[in-house]
Amino acid sequence: MAHHQGFLSRLSKQERDTYETKVAAADFYRANRVPEEIERALNELFLRKPPDVHGFLADHFANLSAPPRIIRLNGRQVYDSRGQPSVEVDVFCIVRNKERVTSAGVSGLLGPEEPADHVTTAVQWIDEPLNNMLQGQSPFDQSEVDRALSSFFRARSLEQDEIRNREKENLSPGASEVVPPPVTPASAKDKKSKKSKAAEKPIPPAEPPEPVLAGSLAIGSVSLAVAATGAQLRGVPLYRYIAALRGREAPAKFHIPVSLVTLLSCGKASPGKLSLLEEILLVPKAGQRVKQTITMTLELQKEMIRIMNSATKAGVTPAALHDSGAPAVSFEKPEQPLDLVGEACANLGLALGTDIHLAANCAARELMDYTKGKYEVTAGVFKSPDELMDVYKTLVGKYTAVVALIDPFRREDREQWEMLGNLIGGSCSLLSDVTQESRGPPLPGVRGHVLKHVHETTVSDLIRVASEHRGSVLMGTTYSEPCINDSLSDIAVGLGLDYVKLGGLSGAERMTKYNRLISIEEELVQQGILVSKEKHSPPLFGETL
Repeated sequence: MAHHQGFLSRLSKQERDTYETKVAAADFYRANRVPEEIERALNELFLRKPPDVHGFLADHFANLSAPPRIIRLNGRQVYDSRGQPSVEVDVFCIVRNKERVTSAGVSGLLGPEEPADHVTTAVQWIDEPLNNMLQGQSPFDQSEVDRALSSFFRARSLEQDEIRNREKENLSPGASEVVPPPVTPASAKDKKSKKSKAAEKPIPPAEPPEPVLAGSLAIGSVSLAVAATGAQLRGVPLYRYIAALRGREAPAKFHIPVSLVTLLSCGKASPGKLSLLEEILLVPKAGQRVKQTITMTLELQKEMIRIMNSATKAGVTPAALHDSGAPAVSFEKPEQPLDLVGEACANLGLALGTDIHLAANCAARELMDYTKGKYEVTAGVFKSPDELMDVYKTLVGKYTAVVALIDPFRREDREQWEMLGNLIGGSCSLLSDVTQESRGPPLPGVRGHVLKHVHETTVSDLIRVASEHRGSVLMGTTYSEPCINDSLSDIAVGLGLDYVKLGGLSGAERMTKYNRLISIEEELVQQGILVSKEKHSPPLFGETL
């Protein structure tokens, strides 16, 4: 020690500083095993003699770098395709001492008066509690991230329930909530028709809708952004990353879900008297390429517009594009849109029922008139649940190319779901939208479920539902998307779904997804790992779920 001190005393201040820096550097390198790793890298480099010497060294040391960690989240307001506010989230990670960022957002099923409050709350959640909660979390631990997000959401939901309960308890007796009487088709005032209506059964009252908690958009958006971050950092496409999350490793082969393309929009939001059929969907032949499906759909729509313009179909006039991205047409009867598709197919030489099939999104919940206890099928024409069942039976019997009905009844009409499934289930599947339905018992007769990635739905939730229903989940989007984002196509492929519903062929928010589906398909073909899932001769799904 004395010798060392003597050595230092003989040095100038500059020399002493330089010496101490060298000693500190040597200690730092030894503590982090830098000399050993450099020696190992150089030995491997010499043995392998790669063409790109420095690229080899870069890869070697990249594998030794610290794992990425989430350092912060950033929420911001964006605008959807209708100009309504929506939310998008950025996930920031430190990767090899540099900041990396990935963005994502999900749709919301909100009314026009709701988005502002929902988005403001979502941004607050992202920037404060969720940001603090996920700091230091691995972006690769999707299940742990989603568990934390779901726990946070459940806690907020319970808080909101407690607030509602306190508000109800504080209501004065005179201001208590009014409970509507049971709805029955018969009216005491209609004495003349009392006898004929006596046999009609009262319809079950509507189930209370699941409240959408303000801020819930933050949960799905953060979950998707973390998954996209993990995929980006792994250097793999999002569909491969999700497939690996689903099965612990990516499969050797992939298939492309069959695209259910919206051909026509003809429901309540369209011109004309017909309310029953919100959308007519084209179901292409299994194994057909996405590009071929899009080309065929465009040709069909062009021919249908030509037919309408030539006034060969009475009562049918073309209209502007609907929010779904498909032509909105004026019809008076449910047979008319199906006749129009049939005529267009015949003119183009397409065998309806062989080359293509059809599905109908009925959206029946929106058609119920609770004052009458009936569905308004066309303007001023009302049908009881049993009468509506007969309408569907007649339509499917006449138009055998129709292989699926989406939401033909309200969820409450369980008896009619079961009866219709028994009547037409051999040739036509009944599908139910479960996105916002209560977690009650499964509907009888249902063979597929429409699930939208909205609100608090996490990536882990999507994986779980797809697993529970053995790949027969039909993915659907809302008409309004928060941003130009193609992640839904990757999700559908990664989950191994049989079908995906992306809407019509108009609007950047939809065509971005179709283009991504085409890109994935081409990539899989080039790699020789695309397989065709030969699954849909009628009905759409073969087993009752």
